Amino acid sequence: MKHKGSCHCGRIAFEIEGEIESAMSCNCSICSRKGSLLWFAPREKLKLLTPEDDMSTYMFNKHVIKHRFCPVCGIHPFGEGVDHEGNAMAAINIRCIEGIDLSDIPVQEFDGRSL
Repeated sequence: MKHKGSCHCGRIAFEIEGEIESAMSCNCSICSRKGSLLWFAPREKLKLLTPEDDMSTYMFNKHVIKHRFCPVCGIHPFGEGVDHEGNAMAAINIRCIEGIDLSDIPVQEFDGRSL
């Protein structure tokens, strides 16, 4: 299934292909502040509909995850990194996806604060 999403102002818009079977809520220092619900998908399934130059990037700690956000409205629609096997992944903030009922998606807690 193809999903569309964006930041609040629309400066960052994207499409992502896949089935959202669950989401993750992480308690690390950045995720707990953002309040994101993350769904992980292969990076090649994410298609930007707006120029990459319209995004800002924040990296911290080990500098392995690119936290992408809009410099205008401040919303964080996704992040980019690699999984343990070295595959490029996208962590989509499902709160930025249009037309889904968040109450239908099971949320798993992740203790990122302890890593």
